[in-house]
Amino acid sequence: MAIDSALSSPLGPPAYEKDAKALQFIEEMTRNAGSVQERVLAEILTQNSQTEYLGRFELNGATDRETFKSKLPVITYEDLQPEIQRIANGDRSPILSAHPISEFLTSSGTSAGERKLMPTIKEELDRRQLLYSLLMPVMNLFVPGLDKGRGLYFLFVKSETRTPGGLLARPVLTSYYKSDHFKTRPYDPYNVYTSPNEAILCPDSFQSMYSQMLCGLLERHQVLRVGAVFASGLLRAIRFLQLNWEQLAQDIETGSLNKKITDPSLRECMAKILKANPELAKFVRQECSQDSWEGIITRIWPNTKYLDVIVTGAMAQYIPTLDYYSGGLPLACTMYASSECYFGLNLNPMCKPSDVSYTIMPNMAYFEFLTHEPNSAGFTCDSPPKLVDLVDLEVGKEYELVITTYAGLCRYRVGDILRVTGFHNSAPQFHFVRRKNVLLSIDSDKTDEAELQKAVANASQLLREFNTSVVEYTSYADSKTIPGHYVIYWELLVKDSANSPSDEVLKQCCLTMEESLNSVYRQGRVADNSIGPLEIRVVKSGTFEELMDYAISRGASINQYKVPRCVKFTPIMELLDSRVVSSHFSPALPHWTPERRR
Repeated sequence: MAIDSALSSPLGPPAYEKDAKALQFIEEMTRNAGSVQERVLAEILTQNSQTEYLGRFELNGATDRETFKSKLPVITYEDLQPEIQRIANGDRSPILSAHPISEFLTSSGTSAGERKLMPTIKEELDRRQLLYSLLMPVMNLFVPGLDKGRGLYFLFVKSETRTPGGLLARPVLTSYYKSDHFKTRPYDPYNVYTSPNEAILCPDSFQSMYSQMLCGLLERHQVLRVGAVFASGLLRAIRFLQLNWEQLAQDIETGSLNKKITDPSLRECMAKILKANPELAKFVRQECSQDSWEGIITRIWPNTKYLDVIVTGAMAQYIPTLDYYSGGLPLACTMYASSECYFGLNLNPMCKPSDVSYTIMPNMAYFEFLTHEPNSAGFTCDSPPKLVDLVDLEVGKEYELVITTYAGLCRYRVGDILRVTGFHNSAPQFHFVRRKNVLLSIDSDKTDEAELQKAVANASQLLREFNTSVVEYTSYADSKTIPGHYVIYWELLVKDSANSPSDEVLKQCCLTMEESLNSVYRQGRVADNSIGPLEIRVVKSGTFEELMDYAISRGASINQYKVPRCVKFTPIMELLDSRVVSSHFSPALPHWTPERRR
């Protein structure tokens, strides 16, 4: 369809007329990022001017940036815990927000080791829905014809809990999927799922996954994109298919649903969808019974144009496995969000995963940025931080994200480290670097998630000639040995068992990891003898599935679950150690000199 050139923008002319308004909105927000941010802050401060929290800082009705920055402190979750606990216990006075707190959004159970309660208000759902509404108009610029089929998305809810005061506490995606914004969403031919709402909203993860997979198989020719929230979630779905394809094929052949699906509304819904199809059942058996599952996604869903999953940050290590199962389909990372706030979107969603940058939408919250100095000790009360505004950031620098939200978080440190890669109009674009916080430390060494990911990636290169890759990994600092040492658990995907990597190769992987770590670590190994040789423990296939099942059994959200890159909880370490099939130590000292590297 030809589009009036007057509707065009730096993003390009809209692919479809209905997308023009959304693309124009993105342009207006990013072109006027500074003034939008001023307006957002003024709205937040005006709306919440009578709250107990803002009242402590004597703003006296001021809504300008200078007064706000001079009087309000930068805070962490721990600083707000007393107020959050009061709200959770039933205090309905305007503590943080003038609008009633509608529920708590729980952060990922594996972020910083504890589940945090983020207060939210009903109006935030509108803001989240607004960001969702921008995703497909952008995607349509890059991938035509998405209205001609469906998306196979594996989406799940977690059963909620209630605080002592009666407020719901649940993951942000559960909140969204259970909202009318999602359940009664208007029909959009560009955004149709194979999974019915009944399957997505079923609280039993097996019944939900089974039904969603069954629907995806039944409509395999209509599927144009396959996705989940995180890359790990999509790999879990593939693993589920490996374990359950025989029963799924049986259901398709007979038109009769597995008796393990007991949810009444789900059975009723599936009865309208499932019809006997012996030919499809034969196809599923033929594909899934093959020894190799390479390219299984495109073999079963041949019209798939891309995978829609988050593969930035710690999720980057799943890319080789996704490429294996998909035959190298493009990986689209579309948006950047957290329990605290939805931040922005990727305006070039079909770029390489390593090039993903998210554009902050300045209408979502008021954003400030703390310059991140990797070697700094942080700030003290005597040296308060100088925060930089959204439009004043510098390309190439790293910052820690600080937000002020309509729901009442003021100058709150999210804990995400972002690197500025450029600007779209006057709005900065970011590469997600990592979550703040150190993962591993034996002595004075401090190894973070990004360093560990790089070391694993470098070491895994040695496995290529053996057609083997690292499917999953975690680590811990073993202080029981003297000196202590790093232990890395690897689950491997060995595609040719006759050519699997030897003990010598895996020892070299240990040394390669050590060579990749920082100079403080290598000094500890070489000069100080304060750190012992790094150890890789190879675990049985399926071990990390068991680890996730264990976490979910303890209340983690299936949508938000991320494999912890460092483990300290004894039952988890015992589970991992019980699955070890071989152990390998670094055979030599890594290179180290007092001079800086490069």
